[in-house]
Amino acid sequence: MRLAVVSSDGKNVDLHLGRGNSIYVYDYDGELTFVENRNLEIAEDSKHQGGKVIKACEDCDVLFCVQYGFKSKIKAEDANIKLVMDEGPIDEVLQRYIDHVEFMKSL
Repeated sequence: MRLAVVSSDGKNVDLHLGRGNSIYVYDYDGELTFVENRNLEIAEDSKHQGGKVIKACEDCDVLFCVQYGFKSKIKAEDANIKLVMDEGPIDEVLQRYIDHVEFMKSL
């Protein structure tokens, strides 16, 4: 499973999806592995830029951010990307999600 996080500092999930000028990508296959950092050109004063972030994450299964808008939700669904709203340290956010996925698989 490929996971992407929008983050201003590479340590925390702390950005709205449309402000995600830096994306940190991880793979999870029983172990979490950092893959790469992707940088995007996001105009600070423009709205509705979540589509750019989603396009940059087309190879990802899940995308984490603090918040997203309705249009981004539709674009993510069309790209088969699950959007998850959460915030805090990246490792804690990803571990919460992984724990949830593993728990659901065990049912």
